[in-house]
Amino acid sequence: MSDVHLAIENVAIGFGGVRALDGVSLQVPRGSITSIIGPNGAGKTSLINCISGRYIPQQGTITFEGRDITRLAPNRRAELRIARTFQNIALFKHMSVLDNLMTGRHALMRSGLLACGLYWGPARREEIDHRRAVEEIIDFLEIAHVRRKPVGMLSYGMQKRVELGRALALEPRLLLLDEPMAGMNAEEKEDMVRFILDINQERGVTCVLIEHDMGVVMDISDRVAVLDFGRKIGEGTPAEVRQNPDVIRAYLGDKDLAVG
Repeated sequence: MSDVHLAIENVAIGFGGVRALDGVSLQVPRGSITSIIGPNGAGKTSLINCISGRYIPQQGTITFEGRDITRLAPNRRAELRIARTFQNIALFKHMSVLDNLMTGRHALMRSGLLACGLYWGPARREEIDHRRAVEEIIDFLEIAHVRRKPVGMLSYGMQKRVELGRALALEPRLLLLDEPMAGMNAEEKEDMVRFILDINQERGVTCVLIEHDMGVVMDISDRVAVLDFGRKIGEGTPAEVRQNPDVIRAYLGDKDLAVG
C-alpha cells in the first residue's frame, strides 16, 4: 500500500490472561479515513490505546511517518501531532469550552513556565497566537455560542463536539476517534459526520475511526478493518468488507448489510 502513514505490525497485548489483541497488523494510508469495527470486546479501543501510547504492546511494532513509536510516551506522541478523542468524554467539566480547547494546545506551547506565569513578551504573543487558533476551531465546529460556558452545562452531543475540538487544537496529522457519535441523535450524528469529513478532506488529517453505526462507517470510510476476539478477521474497502463471509458471520450478520 503506497504512502502508509501509520503501520501496525503483529501487535499483541493481554490483561490477566485475556488476549485483548492477538497479532493485529494494519496499514493506514496517508489522508484516509480508516475505520475499525467489530463486536464489543473485540479489541478496538485497546488498539487505539496502543497507537496513542496509553498501552504499550507486549509484542509487535507501531510506526508513524516512518518512525517507530511503539514505546514512545503519550506526550511525545502528542508532539508528533497524534491526537485522540475518548469513548467516555474526558473533558474538564467546570472549565469553559474555550479553556478546554486551550488545554489541547499544551504540546505546542514553547514558552517556559516562568514566562507563562509572568505573561509578558514572547509568552504573551504565544498566548495570543494559541487563542487565535482555538477561536478558529470554535468557528469551524459552530460552537461560538457556548464558548464561555462550563462544559458540564452542555448537552452530551455538544460535549462530544468540544472533545473533538480539543483534539483538533493539537493540529493533528493523525486523529484517533473512539466512538465520536456514540449516544448521539440523528441530527448530532449528521453534524459530526460533516465535521469529520471536513477535517479529513479540507485539513488533510488522517483519521482512524471506531464507530458502531455501520451506515456511517460504510458511507465515509476509505478502508475498514474488522476485529473479533482481538484478531483481525477482515480488511478492505467498505464494499469488500460487506462481502467478506468471515465478517458477515462474526459481526455484520445482517442481510441488509451483507450485500449479495
